Amino acid sequence: MKDEPRPVRQHLVELRRRVTWSAIAVAVCTIAAFVFHRALLRLLQGPAQGFASVPGEKPIFTEMTEFISIAFKVSLMAGFVMALPFVLLQAVLFVAPGLTRVERRYLFALLPSSLLAFAIGAAFGYFALFPPAIRFLLTFGGDVATAQIRIGSYTNLIITMLFWMGIVFEMPVVIFFLSRIGVVSHRMLSRWRKYAVVAAFVLGAVITPTFDPINQTIVALPIIVLYEASIWLARIGGRGRQRLSSPLAGPRP
Repeated sequence: MKDEPRPVRQHLVELRRRVTWSAIAVAVCTIAAFVFHRALLRLLQGPAQGFASVPGEKPIFTEMTEFISIAFKVSLMAGFVMALPFVLLQAVLFVAPGLTRVERRYLFALLPSSLLAFAIGAAFGYFALFPPAIRFLLTFGGDVATAQIRIGSYTNLIITMLFWMGIVFEMPVVIFFLSRIGVVSHRMLSRWRKYAVVAAFVLGAVITPTFDPINQTIVALPIIVLYEASIWLARIGGRGRQRLSSPLAGPRP
């Protein structure tokens, strides 16, 4: 059963409270991450394998404020990731009163799964996608020009790719929840399969910074596999919803 309707002002006060606590958590985690910003930057440089093909074997910065700016940015992103479980919990607690008891239960149960899926996606990008992509970018045209890689452009590229790979791997979790609340069904997803394959290669082209079809395929194939897994999970979620709504199951809480 959903909670009783509340005045709009009360919703706004609740939203402000949730956002304030989330901002405080991100700020505290960002300060903690800044203490280790050098280690974080070295970690992000891992896929480049020490920049062996670059003079000096490390990136450069060409502006006085570039390094400190990128250090703050990396610290902020790391702080947000560290605080993400708390931020998501605040978001769930805010929307929970508008859901049924069953929907709340599934939303809370899928919260750890969504965090794990994001981490798996980021790990896939870091270990499987980035090394060949970065190697291609660093060596392409090496016989014509010498690469001087700015730490700002490199770090922005890595952070962006990590984020989008994490988001892509959230698809099965989101689809399962949507199937549980009746928004999508496995039949609907099956009909969209051919469009999903095209969209996977489009996303592969958007996420990867190279025009290399091999790297784009490395991204597209996991997306296709995740979509097929989403169809299977939607089938399971739909069956569970049908059992809950069947006459023998009694009224839905």
